[in-house]
Amino acid sequence: MALLTIDNAELVFGLHPLLDRANLTVHDGERIGLIGRNGTGKSSLLNIIAGRGALDDGAIRRQDGLHVVMVEQEPLLPEADSLHASLTARGGLEDMHDERERWRADARLFEYLHRFGLDESRPPQTASGGERKRAALALALAMQPDLLLLDEPTNHLDIAGITLLEDLLLKGQARAAIIITHDRAFLDRVSTRIVELDRGLLRSYPGNFSAYEARKADQLAEEEKASRRFDKFWAQEEVWIRQGIKARRTRNEGRVRRLEALRVERAARRERIGNVKLALDAGERSGKLVAELTGVSKGFDGKPLIRNLDLRILRGDRIGLIGTNGAGKSTLIKIILGELAPDTGEVRLGTKQEIAYFDQLRDQLDPDKTLVETISPGSEWVETADGRKHVMSYLSDFLFPPQRAQAKVSMLSGGERNRLLLARLFARSANVLVLDEPTNDLDIESLELLEDTLQGYGGTLLLVSHDRAFLDNVVTQTLVAEGEGRWKEYVGGYSDWLTQRSVPDVIEVKATAPTKNAARPAPVKKLSFKEQRELEQLPGELEILEKEQSDLALRMSSAEYHKQAATQLKADRERAAAIEQLLAKKFERWVELDQRAGQTASA
Repeated sequence: MALLTIDNAELVFGLHPLLDRANLTVHDGERIGLIGRNGTGKSSLLNIIAGRGALDDGAIRRQDGLHVVMVEQEPLLPEADSLHASLTARGGLEDMHDERERWRADARLFEYLHRFGLDESRPPQTASGGERKRAALALALAMQPDLLLLDEPTNHLDIAGITLLEDLLLKGQARAAIIITHDRAFLDRVSTRIVELDRGLLRSYPGNFSAYEARKADQLAEEEKASRRFDKFWAQEEVWIRQGIKARRTRNEGRVRRLEALRVERAARRERIGNVKLALDAGERSGKLVAELTGVSKGFDGKPLIRNLDLRILRGDRIGLIGTNGAGKSTLIKIILGELAPDTGEVRLGTKQEIAYFDQLRDQLDPDKTLVETISPGSEWVETADGRKHVMSYLSDFLFPPQRAQAKVSMLSGGERNRLLLARLFARSANVLVLDEPTNDLDIESLELLEDTLQGYGGTLLLVSHDRAFLDNVVTQTLVAEGEGRWKEYVGGYSDWLTQRSVPDVIEVKATAPTKNAARPAPVKKLSFKEQRELEQLPGELEILEKEQSDLALRMSSAEYHKQAATQLKADRERAAAIEQLLAKKFERWVELDQRAGQTASA
């Protein structure tokens, strides 16, 4: 059943349309991962679906009575004496006419606040970014939406909060969900479909993020091949039109009109947004010893964050720090760098260290300075690992066009500030690189490029991150906060730590146990052999239909198409409509079978 349908949506902001005749259908039971480059309009689309904005053109149809709830990137909580009172005001629970339903919603809110480890009596003004995000998620789930919209829900959440949210979504706390996130592990575990917003269009891929990556690689190769064929043909026609006088006298007027159409099509073709270009110079080698901690302890307000820690970091180590929010990861980093003295114990620092520090709060950026002043104060040139570059060229490597070079930092979005801080960080050599949550607000392509750059980095790396895939791809050892100030070292990345840890769920948030009288869900019927075969074949059938749809659209948009016979034009229109219906029907069937297969597997 379709909960929401978007037809021929158009939305323009800036130089290019964010939505360019885009289409999307959301079915009951779907969990859609919405991905795309920063600035392509993902958040704008979510706001429109939530009813907080309007399309410039096109239509959006919602199922009658559809209950939509959205959690923004940075949720705002009304001022109140307690977190509970603030959330009650945010969710409009006081305005519910049905007293019994209001009581139930309030009870669910208390339950989810406890699941996310929050104190409902705490004033919201004192809550951290992660606590505000968890509170907003608790409220959204308590409201039992038909369609849940989540904009970067994993930002500011620790791994415990992320895995809890995954579990709740998998248990069907909302009928359907659309989720914007750069967390690839989250998308792999939760999503039933990936929708990519690319150059104004919404492209759909059944399955999780890994399945999307495999299909996307093939699609990009085909797109590049088609662009080369088009450019070759266009170039040949341009050569023909520029031939001598005799050729121009006898030239075919239809061919001239076709060339004019080709020029318009080429000008309108929107190229894929470029990738950030990263190069990191490790500079002069540091001493073999980077830092040695002996019996180090540190605490605040009577709470131990580090207790009797012995740690030795050598040149070339790549260490990932894992722990819940407030476990002391940033505190430990500052002690390792010599910026903070321990309460007890000894810290010995190495020699010849050039340290670059990526601060998760971006305190190193002055909001009143321009981009040029931030990157290269007093000079037009930047010394990089690839040699000397003009500051404008260097900024363009990080996707900042020349016309924005004199813009102030205060005008940048979260993702742009992250890119600017990376640009500033990489504009100098460093043999010790400290990254504190570098992946927040980065799109997936920039994140993967950062991974590639770090994999080739020859210095020492200290990384604080809740991005599990990023940890797996970058670090060679992990240092894990195991509670009450105890830290333990493990070989490998996040997945390796999961297999090595002696106490399971050491940093997992414990979900509330069901009560004795809680109703048990009805058993899910196992897929028959025929249904299992159908589930395996559906992705291939969808792919064939999508290719036919793409080929038909390409043929129908050609300059000469209107010359076809009327019967052919009618047949093509009917087939296009039939394909749309078939796709919707097969998507719905695929979601149903995939959901049942997943539920029986976890039962």
